[in-house]
Formats: sequence, structure tokens, C-alpha cells
Amino acid sequence: MPDQRILLAVLAHPDDETFGTGGTLALYAREGAQVYLVCATRGEVGEMDPKYMDGFTSVAERREHELRCAAARLGLSEVYFLNYRDSGMPGSPDNSHPDALAFQPQAKVAADVAHYIRLLKPQVVITFDPIGGYRHPDHIAIHKATVQAFHDASIPENASDGLPSHQAARLYFQTIPRTFLRLIVRVLPLFGRNPRKFGTNHDIDLVSIAEVDFPVHVEVNFAPVATIRDEASACHASQGGASPSGGGLMNRVRRWIFSKELYMRAYPPVQPGEKRSKDLFEDTGV
Repeated sequence: MPDQRILLAVLAHPDDETFGTGGTLALYAREGAQVYLVCATRGEVGEMDPKYMDGFTSVAERREHELRCAAARLGLSEVYFLNYRDSGMPGSPDNSHPDALAFQPQAKVAADVAHYIRLLKPQVVITFDPIGGYRHPDHIAIHKATVQAFHDASIPENASDGLPSHQAARLYFQTIPRTFLRLIVRVLPLFGRNPRKFGTNHDIDLVSIAEVDFPVHVEVNFAPVATIRDEASACHASQGGASPSGGGLMNRVRRWIFSKELYMRAYPPVQPGEKRSKDLFEDTGV
């Protein structure tokens, strides 16, 4: 169906699809697009409170369960796993595990991603920004592999899976709102928190992340599906996904403020004078 809109998100762990791009995926799915997810790992080394392990034999099993719950809420057409292992945060021993995503040759991972681009034939592909949002090794690895795969998928000689080549129309990087992030960096010390040692394990340097600025070319307003995004977030309870808090005034205000997801366009190159868009499919012909 040449007029069928198809979006492919290529990400690293269960919960990336919801916490970073959930509003976008839910919005396009509700509008009738086929929305697919390629997830590189099952989040094997993510933090997990023992209370969430009842009925599950491993962290990976629990997190895959949460992802499939979120995928159903978001309206995804299908989820595909690349079956690599979670690499953990920078400097952890898991970085060097032979099956870890960050330990793999980029060309190997790119070939896996290119297979799904040829198979699904999306007009739009989205992944992380060049620093992986917050410098997670897996986010950076899948970013680099997706950039290579986006171009490799269009070259017939690179197709070893028997599928025809495919040139997607757009490649976007999802990125974090820097203005809000810089505000957090300034406010945290007032509450005795070190923005250079953020997160449960104090291994996220918000200052260094806030200093890297990426241009925003598309701003997706997902307010119409904010409730759906919240429901998907609740599926990831083991990773801090909050349950929807109802329809009170504060909840409506929160959804209004945090109802936009931002994207940098990597392909085709942005021309001087181009205005910020509100649609990832703009000028793709569908």
C-alpha cells in the first residue's frame, strides 16, 4: 500500500519506546500508521526491585513482559528483538560481556537493523540522538548502527537476506528538551542534589548532557494521546513508570507542559530557512 504510513523506531531497551518516544508512537498509531519497534536488548541488567520478580525467572523476562504491555497500549503493530544483551551504564563490567550490544561490531548490528528496514519499508525511521540521550552505551551503539543501516538498506549489494533494497524518506533523532534540562541542572543544587551524579546509581552527568545542544526540526504534540502514553508508562512499573493519576487539574497541567517530543532530522539534510515542522511524515508523500 503506497499510501500507508509506516514508522519504525529502533531503540535499545524495554521502556525506551515509552519514556522517550511513547507519545509520538501512540499518536501515529492512533492516526492509522503502522508503527513498529526494533528493540536491541531485553534490558537484562536494569535495576529491579525483588517485588517485581514474582512470577518471572529473570529481569529480561520481566522487562519483555512490560514492553509487550506498553506496546499494546501504544498500538504498535509489532515488536522485534535483536537479541543482544544489555550493556549497562558506562564503565560497568557488563560493557565487555561478549553478547553486550556495545561490544558488538557496528557493521553487524547495522546489518540486523537494515534487515528490518528492508522488511518493513518505513518512510520514517527514528532512533536516539548522537549521545544516546544521556550517554548510555547501548543508546549510542544503536544510534550509530541505525544511521549506518538507514543508508545500507538502500544499497542492493548490501542485501544478504534476499529482500529488496529500501530507501526510507526520513531519519530522525529523538532528543531531550535542553531548556528544561538546564533548568533542572540549576535547581537540583538548591535541594542538595548533585546534577553531575544523577539517577539511582549516581551515574548520569546532567551537566555534560545539558551542554550538548541539538537542533530541533520536528516538534510532535502528543496531547491527544497523553493518557495512552501514561498507560504505557505504567506498564514499566519496575523501571519507575508512574501509574496515571486521574483527571485532576494538576494532572491536566502536567500533560499540557510535557506533551511534546522533539526530533532532529538527520536525513535528508535540513536546508537553510526550513521551518520547524509538527509532522514526522511531512513531505514524504503519504
